Amino acid sequence: AQVTNPPLDAIREELVTSMASTIGPERNLLKPEPESCRQIGVTFPILDNDQLAKLRHIDIAGFRSVTLQMLYRPEEGGAGLAAALEQLCSQASEAVTAGHTILILSDRGVSRELAPIPSLLATAGVHHHLVREGARTRCALVLESGDAREVHHVALLIGYGAGAVNPYLAFESLDDLIRQQVIEGITHARAVSYYIKGLNKGILKVMSKMGISTLQSYCGAQIFEAIGLDGSFVDHYFTSTASRIGGVGIDVIAEEVRQRHDRAFPARSGAPSDLDAGGEYQWRRDGELHLFNPETVFKLQHATRSGQYSVYREYTQLVNDQSRKLGTLRGLLGFKPSTPVPLEEVEPIESIVKRFATGAMSYGSISAEAHETLAVAMNRLGGRSNTGEGGEDPVRYVADKNGDSRRSAIKQVASGRFGVNAHYLANADELQIKMAQGAKPGEGGQLPGPKVYPWIASTRHSTPGVGLISPPPHHDIYSIEDLKQLIYDLRCANPEARVSVKLVAEVGVGTVAAGVAKANADHVLISGHDGGTGASPLSSILFAGAPWEIGLAETQQTLVLNDLRSRIWVQTDGQLKTGRDVVVAALLGADQMGFATAPLIATGCVMMRACHLNTCPVGIATQDPELRKRFAGEPEHVVNFMFFVAEEARRIMARLGVRRFEDLVGRVDLLEADEAIERWKERGLDLSALLTAPDMPADVARRRVRPQVSPLEDALDWQLIEHARPAIEHGTPVEGEFDVRNVNRTVGGLLSHAVTKAHGAAGLPSGTIRFALRGSAGQSFGAWLAPGVELTLVGDANDYVGKGLSGGVLAVRPPDGSAFVAEENVIIGNTVLYGATAGRAYFRGLAGERFAV
Repeated sequence: AQVTNPPLDAIREELVTSMASTIGPERNLLKPEPESCRQIGVTFPILDNDQLAKLRHIDIAGFRSVTLQMLYRPEEGGAGLAAALEQLCSQASEAVTAGHTILILSDRGVSRELAPIPSLLATAGVHHHLVREGARTRCALVLESGDAREVHHVALLIGYGAGAVNPYLAFESLDDLIRQQVIEGITHARAVSYYIKGLNKGILKVMSKMGISTLQSYCGAQIFEAIGLDGSFVDHYFTSTASRIGGVGIDVIAEEVRQRHDRAFPARSGAPSDLDAGGEYQWRRDGELHLFNPETVFKLQHATRSGQYSVYREYTQLVNDQSRKLGTLRGLLGFKPSTPVPLEEVEPIESIVKRFATGAMSYGSISAEAHETLAVAMNRLGGRSNTGEGGEDPVRYVADKNGDSRRSAIKQVASGRFGVNAHYLANADELQIKMAQGAKPGEGGQLPGPKVYPWIASTRHSTPGVGLISPPPHHDIYSIEDLKQLIYDLRCANPEARVSVKLVAEVGVGTVAAGVAKANADHVLISGHDGGTGASPLSSILFAGAPWEIGLAETQQTLVLNDLRSRIWVQTDGQLKTGRDVVVAALLGADQMGFATAPLIATGCVMMRACHLNTCPVGIATQDPELRKRFAGEPEHVVNFMFFVAEEARRIMARLGVRRFEDLVGRVDLLEADEAIERWKERGLDLSALLTAPDMPADVARRRVRPQVSPLEDALDWQLIEHARPAIEHGTPVEGEFDVRNVNRTVGGLLSHAVTKAHGAAGLPSGTIRFALRGSAGQSFGAWLAPGVELTLVGDANDYVGKGLSGGVLAVRPPDGSAFVAEENVIIGNTVLYGATAGRAYFRGLAGERFAV
């Protein structure tokens, strides 16, 4: 029987009519009109003072606003702050009951007697209170806040329920800067508009990298993690927010407010004390403490240039002591007393350094000189350097006359596929899928346009002067099954290389890492929130991701609990600086460690923290030819640093009674919380989440002890390679015909690897290998196809046809005599030609979505 489906418009009209008859035409949600949708539209979530005044005095039927004060007496401490919050929540409930639809939470009115309730605490508290009462949808929350200054502040306020924010103190600060002529040639209105534009663009970027399209979806989504807040405090005021490291509660927060208030209103008469110097982004002499500061930078460079381990010890003493004072999580952990062993019995330096890698700093974010220096150093050590996502100049694949190799062992595959082709993939010991990056989770690497010089664009297969950013997830990774397929694709592109997946230390990373292990990856990298060397804009450096200590501990625990740890390497990175950091990482579960900033400092970086501006004065984070001439780093400097780190780790191992590094991995029982914490805020931290060891049988491995099972044994390509051997070995043209089924994935991948290994990037002359296939091909038909290889498929193919096409020729057409009209039927799936850089493709029929990205 033939079934005729009604038109979509008819279905929609029937649904509208049904709803209208049920709930009345005035509530027809599918046809928004003034009667069914009464809202006040604002162009942006940041309000200037005039816009806020309009809301405060709004006089339209159905809209009433009320201002609720976020103030309390600071001398009353935590109890006073809690009482003030309860009163604020009660006032909000009463206002909604009285018919007010806009609640303006304001901290104006600060005086010697009254301090402001932190705006985020007030917003989240009122939001969740109204949710619990079932009244949240009947009102909008607007913030009039003096403590919101940066993109992250506003993003948090909106994420916890604010519909709009008025950062009035920032506007008044702009007025003051204009008045003092710190900012010249600009009016108040223009300065405010620029500031609002910057905040709005920043919020849009945050939403983008978190995969959220509309502000309505972002408002109240609270996609954040609390670090160092007491569990009951979070449950009450920030309900359902993830919090793995417990800590301070309302008393400590009230004490912080009191200290700030005392600085603003000192007990003695006279002018207030100077403002805090800040220094989160730039080092300030009297500001925020940075582990890398002029003193530690000097000590490290002196040690690596002179080869003096004693000077390196001075450096590590400074860093480890400051790490403890700063409150980094590893600085708050100590080693349990153990029976020591002689140092000479501990694994040698030369073996330990093979576990080290340099971070994924792309060619483009740093100069060729710096990039190649790191590669030479790590190749001398037997460790691994990482290309980053910027590709690699093929001239580096050939060893220098003195025997040094400038080839990076780890080749990264990122979302934009910058510089990724069959030749690039074939010249790797490790292929790393960049799902995320610690400093910029959800964003991927970013290279500003001014740093994309012609030679950078050529290596990346891109355009000079155009900014490059690759926001994960990849266009070919929309699920764990897609990731598994990409892992398989990369195995075909280089069966000798191990496959790695880079993840960011955030909530749930352990579950994702378990999926990575099940998807047949050999290696997983847990990257911490610190970093972004060479390219990160300032707005992406802070408040993104979590410390690697948390992500690593969660990953280790999850993999062990699921008995997956035995078949996968685990690495971590994110501002590792000393041998102590290495040992802590190993005890928390890492087999290997990555270093980025520290090796750059060893080669001459002076931490100007202007990497994104292309103005690096020492020729590292720049492409300017004149500035690059100033680079004075040598591979020996990096080698010395790695040797020093390994030696320090050996000495700690001796104290812990551990002879082999592999015996350190996962021994969390050798760690404990440091009881002698100096800073008052850190004393309440609960580090038990880091120090929990899964209760598993003794035979369940805590480290990698066996390889993954290869999925390539039954690949169709082995038949293709055997048939094409005369062409691969002697350049003799070959032809053949084969049947293909949808279980045959990445057909042509292994064949292209064999051609590329034998003949390099140029491959074979056009048409040397011509194979016809009949049937339905599985995923990634013709992926990475090399020059000289032509595959014609008579039938149809699944997703990712021609992924990474590297010079070969593809054709897909229906069989002769097919009953259907080819031009009206799908013949290839989604994500076809993703990341293709060269070659030709002919398809007769329709393609799916994300075509030719």
